[in-house]
Amino acid sequence: MESVLEKVKEYIETLPIPLEVIEFQEGTTKTAAMAAEQLGVAVGQIAKTILFMAKEEPVLVVTSGDVKVNSSQLKKIIGTKPKLAKPEECLEITGFPPGGVCPFALRHKIRILIDKSMERFDVVYAAAGTANTAVPITVEELLVVTAGELVDICKGEE
Repeated sequence: MESVLEKVKEYIETLPIPLEVIEFQEGTTKTAAMAAEQLGVAVGQIAKTILFMAKEEPVLVVTSGDVKVNSSQLKKIIGTKPKLAKPEECLEITGFPPGGVCPFALRHKIRILIDKSMERFDVVYAAAGTANTAVPITVEELLVVTAGELVDICKGEE
């Protein structure tokens, strides 16, 4: 069976934007702080990708690693109270485990919300399907490759 990392790399080959996967030999990037430390960047430059359930509809939120999703703002956009997806739902819907969710190369087509908090950085780092990978990408490129919507749904730095 093909690994999730291979799936992401193959998907990247089909994109109109040249992206590259960074693989870490040691340690994990399961949290934004761990990823930032591995990459030597600000925690805010880590693009956290979180799956929420809006009733039965999944919604993927991609935001800076140093902010929290404002549930009431998210509710306004999706029209219902968001619920954090369970780890098994995350794996089933996205094809990736929590802590390694790549915002593209998803198993199913789902709504993607890209938070404006990342716009303060030239480059952000999204997971590439595992807890020890990252893909450097601009917010503009992220909007293109995810067909996501740019939204403002976060509270200030954690």
